[in-house]
Amino acid sequence: MSGELYRTNLDDELATGIISAARTSLGDTLRSVIYFTPSAFDILYLRQDLYDSRASARDAKAQLVEFEQAGFSEVPVRTTIARRESDSDIGDYEFTVRFHENGFVVRVLQRDVGVLLTIDSMDVNAFEDAAVAIQRLLEE
Repeated sequence: MSGELYRTNLDDELATGIISAARTSLGDTLRSVIYFTPSAFDILYLRQDLYDSRASARDAKAQLVEFEQAGFSEVPVRTTIARRESDSDIGDYEFTVRFHENGFVVRVLQRDVGVLLTIDSMDVNAFEDAAVAIQRLLEE
């Protein structure tokens, strides 16, 4: 797949790296991988048992992405608040995990790009492995 096919102008090498990092850390519990910017998104990976077509998946994920795009304005505020806390050493914002009844949504943001991972219920320790690996890829 050529980077020209991505609405976000994502590079094929980065897309492959993100999918690999998520699959390595999360295995078969991974449901989807979505790369997004403040104005567009691409579904990089979609587990076969979830949707009839990529178009129906895209329709289903659009509202989730729209909600998570708000994070671009949220990160600087969270970081500023964390740094102002004189008695706290909470550190900078890294990633978000949203817990749902039957699974999780993980959001990783770096500058003006982000990645969403949707995951079945599982051990939460693997989230950090996936998020850190994806952060490193997005920093390059």
